[in-house]
Amino acid sequence: MVTERQARMALCALTPLGQPNVVKALGEFGAVELWRGFLAQPETSWGRRAVAVDVAQLERATQGCGSRFLMPGDEEWPASLAGLSGVEVTAQTGEPIGLWVKGRPLTELGGGVAIVGSRACTTYGEHAAVTFAADLGMQDRPVISGLAYGVDAAAHLGVLGVRGTTVAVVASGVDEPYPVANARLAQRIVEAGALVSELPPGYRPTRYAFLARNRIIAALADAVVVVEAAARSGAKNTASWANALGRHVLAIPGPITSSLSATPHKLIRDGEAILATSADDVLAVLSPLGTVGEPSGRGKDRPIDQLPLPLMEIREAVGAREQLSAAQLSARTGQSMMDALAHAAELVESGWLEEASGLFSLPGRQREG
Repeated sequence: MVTERQARMALCALTPLGQPNVVKALGEFGAVELWRGFLAQPETSWGRRAVAVDVAQLERATQGCGSRFLMPGDEEWPASLAGLSGVEVTAQTGEPIGLWVKGRPLTELGGGVAIVGSRACTTYGEHAAVTFAADLGMQDRPVISGLAYGVDAAAHLGVLGVRGTTVAVVASGVDEPYPVANARLAQRIVEAGALVSELPPGYRPTRYAFLARNRIIAALADAVVVVEAAARSGAKNTASWANALGRHVLAIPGPITSSLSATPHKLIRDGEAILATSADDVLAVLSPLGTVGEPSGRGKDRPIDQLPLPLMEIREAVGAREQLSAAQLSARTGQSMMDALAHAAELVESGWLEEASGLFSLPGRQREG
């Protein structure tokens, strides 16, 4: 007699995941009855795979690698995954049957931002991923990605560099996360956040598993940022899931000469993503309406930009190496003689002008910086 938890562990072993027909059957019969049904039909494709699954071994492997198995209804189960039941992308659908997790509780890692992109990214893409991730980490936003080479690894490293939190959703077992070359990075992620997989320990990745994990990345995140991605890519698939789930999607523009700009530019052009040039753009869409001001687009204000208009007019009327009288300032600005004199005196007092023998000039060391 298997428990629901054991049945769900076993069902996760029957790859590929996210199959609409299996998801529908799970909803109709429940995990235990569905598992029994597969075992009772050893002549079918699903039945042959089911009889090869050793549930006890799955439990031993789970414990042996220091992971835990979560299922819907558990206190740690992310509520955001429920939305997957109502959407379908590339013939996949459904909330995960269960998840293996190593690291911190997923309930502590909410409000995250996914950063995804090409494995063969350029130095520009790597820089963008590191910078966005670090800036988001500084704002206590967990960064979610897939541990792959390129953009994924750069995003994880960026947030780890500022001692932030990160989550890696992998397309293999959490005992030997793929790619093997990122094993040390995976360990750092476990210490600073969590490693998550829908596949049991010991399972190797497949193309279908990569697509299935993209839906989890999108569902766990409040927003998805696409850095660099070719026309056909996993990042594009993740963005499709995010849009289907109603998540915010942002894309970082790249050079028009690069094939890796194809997906970000298309997402922006088709209105499927918001153009993002900094982490502030991401934070703005995640913040309640009206709590984040719209950037001016002209860069940071200089101290001189804070001057009231009448004072600014007087200050700007004085050219380099000039000495002007109050009458000349009045003529250049259209202010009355008394106003020009008063404003010039105020600028002298605050250090924006110098005065000698009734003539005004710029200070020897200007303060505009």
